[in-house]
Amino acid sequence: MTTLTTTAMTTADVLLWGAFPYVALASFVIGSIWRYRYDKFGWTTRSSELYERRLLRVASPLFHFGILVVLIGHVVGLLIPQSWTGAIGLPENAYHVLAVALGTVAGACTLIGIALLIYRRRTVGPVFLATTRNDKLMYVVLTLTILLGLTATVNANIIGSGYNYRNTVSPWFRSIFAFQPEVSLMAGAPLVYHIHALCALTLFTIWPYTRLVHVLTAPIGYLTRPYIVYRSREPGGRPAPRGWEPTRPPTA
Repeated sequence: MTTLTTTAMTTADVLLWGAFPYVALASFVIGSIWRYRYDKFGWTTRSSELYERRLLRVASPLFHFGILVVLIGHVVGLLIPQSWTGAIGLPENAYHVLAVALGTVAGACTLIGIALLIYRRRTVGPVFLATTRNDKLMYVVLTLTILLGLTATVNANIIGSGYNYRNTVSPWFRSIFAFQPEVSLMAGAPLVYHIHALCALTLFTIWPYTRLVHVLTAPIGYLTRPYIVYRSREPGGRPAPRGWEPTRPPTA
């Protein structure tokens, strides 16, 4: 049986690890519903591809590939108990090596990608002019969250002697959704995990009010929408290809 590390709780611990997660969750859910109902036309990434493509072709795939792997790793590490992965034949040592290797590579890709995206946004004039205050705040919080997560992985598991967050951080995270937050578990985690968790909670708090809302939608409507018919305004020109002949009103 796994022994969970507990520690004495303070008022700050209760506010940070017992109350703040619900503030972030409420802001994320209620804010997303509000944004979708009252700002559908603003529910977009405000793409800047028309202004600059060379850097974007490198930075965007790097960032999105890295963040997707990081997200999958967090889902497995935080939501799936250690006993479950052991039950399917994945020993903790093997899981640890796999998680550290993939987490380090994905974290590095994500960090390089977002660094290039920020550089592009700051140095390309039209892109910088299209940057809002919300964008700047989002970039700061997102970069800190990624950097601290990578720091926690490298410091605790590569440079240091190792730390199994699945004994403390993961049970605390799952207890939030059971509405019985085990504050003492998170309070006993190392400082870098505290700061990383606070940045992540802050990111989810501001999520609905930034361009990150596009993550919550997918262009499923494109699969069923009718074709767009293009018509020339000028008579003459090249003959229309088959299937694109101009429509004519029915004759009497």
